[in-house]
Amino acid sequence: MLQTLWATIREGKIELLESTELPEGTKVLVTLLPDDETGFWLQASQTSLDAVWDNTEDDVYAQLL
Repeated sequence: MLQTLWATIREGKIELLESTELPEGTKVLVTLLPDDETGFWLQASQTSLDAVWDNTEDDVYAQLL
């Protein structure tokens, strides 16, 4: 099961921002986020939002209104 946890770097070590029990030797994948997280997430989610809101399949619902 995949799980996403927020963390920060302090004195060169990764510190989780929330409490969790991870077994010794657990493999992790670290993704570095830009300092401007808001801009990053807006840009990363824009493609998904466009696919949901701007599609021709939804045109049929406009006809029902």
